[in-house]
Amino acid sequence: MAHHPFHGSVPDDRLYCPGHDMWVRVQENGEVLIGATSFGIFLAGEIIAFTAKPKGAQVVVGKGLGTVECRKTVLAVHAPISFTLLEGNEAAEERPSLVDKQPYDAGWMVRARPTDWEADKATLVDAAAYRRHILKIEPEACFE
Repeated sequence: MAHHPFHGSVPDDRLYCPGHDMWVRVQENGEVLIGATSFGIFLAGEIIAFTAKPKGAQVVVGKGLGTVECRKTVLAVHAPISFTLLEGNEAAEERPSLVDKQPYDAGWMVRARPTDWEADKATLVDAAAYRRHILKIEPEACFE
C-alpha cells in the first residue's frame, strides 16, 4: 500500500501540544476547549469511538482525559494541560465521526477549567511551530 502524506489544517486560533498532538483553545471566560489535531488523527487512523472522563474529573497534564478507539486499537487521549473537566463532548461520543472529520470544530473532546494554565501554557506551541513539528515527521505534509 502506498504511503499518503498528511493533508490537513492547523488553525492559527489555538495552541498545540506536539508531544500528544492535541490542541487547546482558550475561551473568553477562561475555560478551554481541547481536542485532537488532524495530524494526530492521521497518525492514529480513523476514530470509531470516543469516551471522555466524567464531569468533574481532575486531569493532570500527560494523563488520560478519555479514550479513542481506532480500527486497530484503543488509545488513551493524553491531556495537553492540567484541568477540571467541565463536560465531555456528548455529540462526539455519540457520533465519533465528528472527532475524525471535524477535529477543530464539532469534534472537540472536552471543555475544561485549567488548573495550572500559566505553567502549562509555556509547554504549548503556536500553529506555525506545530506545522514545523509536523514537517519534521512528515516532510511531504500539505496544509490547507
